[in-house]
Amino acid sequence: MNRRALVDAIHEQTGLARNDVALVLASLVNQVEEAVTRGEKVTITGFGTFERQWRAPRTRRNPRTGDPVDVPATTVPAFRPGQGFRDVVSGKAPPARVSPPRPTLPRPQLPPLRGVSTRARRRGAGA
Repeated sequence: MNRRALVDAIHEQTGLARNDVALVLASLVNQVEEAVTRGEKVTITGFGTFERQWRAPRTRRNPRTGDPVDVPATTVPAFRPGQGFRDVVSGKAPPARVSPPRPTLPRPQLPPLRGVSTRARRRGAGA
């Protein structure tokens, strides 16, 4: 599954606009990349952890000639899957179901009343 297929699948599942889904996905990837570059761990509970790992310098062999090749030290990104993700992949648990977002109604604006607490206004005092 590539990025476009992922955006389409999320669009179908949530009913959100494709452009919005693509923007959120791009932002998620960008935030994970920036945090891991800074050396921070990014944990998405139930999915996994992205982190930066250090690899020591080592000597390997050229497969064609057999000559030793020095590989310098480097840092690489790493992903460790979470328990929920492992359970879904192994078939121990069903995939989580996502329902489309419910529309939210605007909260009513309470009139400004002096001398009446917010709690009292919500109960109808002073109206």
